[in-house]
Amino acid sequence: MTVVINILVSVIFIIVLQLLGMLIFSWMTPFKDMEELKNGNVAVGLALGGKFLATAIILGVAAYTNSSIWFMAIWFAVGYVCLVASYWIFELVTIGFKISDHLKQGNVAVGTLLCMVFVGTAFAVSSLII
Repeated sequence: MTVVINILVSVIFIIVLQLLGMLIFSWMTPFKDMEELKNGNVAVGLALGGKFLATAIILGVAAYTNSSIWFMAIWFAVGYVCLVASYWIFELVTIGFKISDHLKQGNVAVGTLLCMVFVGTAFAVSSLII
């Protein structure tokens, strides 16, 4: 019975961390992600999907490599900070245009590239989680 309780607590904690991560990401954009999705903005959908997958990758590796829920949360936080930093670095190196403006305008190329930046960063950072 203890194993079942531990799994349930872990799953609930993982869901809460995933939702918290997505909430923080939504605060970073100057537009409402869900409104853009409702309006059919594919670029925002790609970027949001990349954020979700990236946080899931980091969270999954953190859960797999740590037996303590607190160590898992700490490693997720480290990985999440790296994801946030990757967004701001991407914003800095794209001189001449603002990423969030192009996402709001529906630029699918920018949304796709940002998605891959998030996923690539998640794979690279998750390899450092112990």
